[in-house]
Amino acid sequence: KNNNIQKVPSLHEKVYQQELFLTERISDVDLLTMSALPHGLDQHEWMAFNAISFFKNINLISSALSEFCTSTSCPMATGPGNKVYEWTDEHGKRMKCSAPLYTDYAMSYIQELLTDEKVFPTRAGVKFPNGFMFLVQKVFLLLFRTLSHLYSAHYRDAVAVDLHPHLNTLLTHFITFSHTFRLLEASETAPLDDLINTLTHYH
Repeated sequence: KNNNIQKVPSLHEKVYQQELFLTERISDVDLLTMSALPHGLDQHEWMAFNAISFFKNINLISSALSEFCTSTSCPMATGPGNKVYEWTDEHGKRMKCSAPLYTDYAMSYIQELLTDEKVFPTRAGVKFPNGFMFLVQKVFLLLFRTLSHLYSAHYRDAVAVDLHPHLNTLLTHFITFSHTFRLLEASETAPLDDLINTLTHYH
């Protein structure tokens, strides 16, 4: 195995833009084909299936890196360029909080939605609610912000524990799917555009 892959970059380098690390993937599948709506399947069903799948995978990798993300190391929930993510509670009040707290709020909110039979019905023949796509967009927004923080604050940690191939593959698939169904605003993904362009180029 190439030992250079395990070398952790210096603090002054923009780690997630380095070719050495970005070319590391866990698979070379065609993500456009993988993201496309299967013939004959209801689009809402496909949205629900992928929302659940991405949630599980992003939650898993976030949990694996959680020891590096503390209220001390990450007192603010931020993305690239020190973009601050504020949490909006059920009363519409916006508040700044630490990254681990923001992630906990986000994952708890998504988990509650995904397990709500009125929003994500599991029984055959039960229709999805009006406004379902709006809720899917909200889920994808929160998942994107979670990934954005991992890349901006913890990519070096991911490299150190050899999780970066999983993170690269996950983000590339997530962005490909999101673009296919227009689930994220360009203004939201802009802070990671350089990374997204590089990842999709290598893919």
